[in-house]
Amino acid sequence: MKDKKIYFASDFHLGFDARLTSTEREKLVVAWLDAIQKDAGHIYLVGDLFDFWYEYAEVITKGHFRFFAKLTELLKKGIPITILTGNHDVWMGRYISEDIGASLHHDPISRTHHGKKLFIAHGDGLGPGDYGYKFIKMIFRNSLCQFFFSRLHPNFAIKLMKFFSDTSRDESEVTIDPSKERQIIFAEEHAKNKQMDFYVMGHRHVPMDYKLTNAKARYINLGDWINNFTFAVLDRDGMRIENFQETASI
Repeated sequence: MKDKKIYFASDFHLGFDARLTSTEREKLVVAWLDAIQKDAGHIYLVGDLFDFWYEYAEVITKGHFRFFAKLTELLKKGIPITILTGNHDVWMGRYISEDIGASLHHDPISRTHHGKKLFIAHGDGLGPGDYGYKFIKMIFRNSLCQFFFSRLHPNFAIKLMKFFSDTSRDESEVTIDPSKERQIIFAEEHAKNKQMDFYVMGHRHVPMDYKLTNAKARYINLGDWINNFTFAVLDRDGMRIENFQETASI
């Protein structure tokens, strides 16, 4: 296990067509999972895997068969897969944890690999401000609100939420100012009281490796698979961000 690598990726946004269609991007993600399985000791998928996701008691969002099949295959091979929810797929639930068999988390987690302590979170809602979104997130996570939403017919409800998902997207180029970046501000404050080596997050779609002011911990943003196709890998040599270049036809 000491020679195995720990992989991290986020923001696939399957179900959304961009530079690549959702199907093309799904095939690319599956190709990446296939490529890393030979040396993966653990795979963390850190939110917004889907552009929208909701599970009714007997209905799930259609599609993504290749992705789920690959996850199931890797789990059967004994590779642990941990999934965190993001702001676009906050309603992932028992289908992921029970039918697929991945470990599912709705809140940030702390883990230790290769002697390094990691704080892992999608990153939405962390840090100061953004109170409007934090209020909306609280509503989305409320069980009563979910109950009433589930009373809507799936065809209508899913189309409605996909519409809101599209309208909430910011297509402008993101520029990161570390002094104003909420996730970095959160990490800086958290690191004052907790001994962490890495803060691994997604959400911002900008791959980034930033050393915090304590000169010990680093903030890692995983980027996305809409424009960057990036992921992070941790091994005995440390943590680094890499880009998956798939040359085979997709």
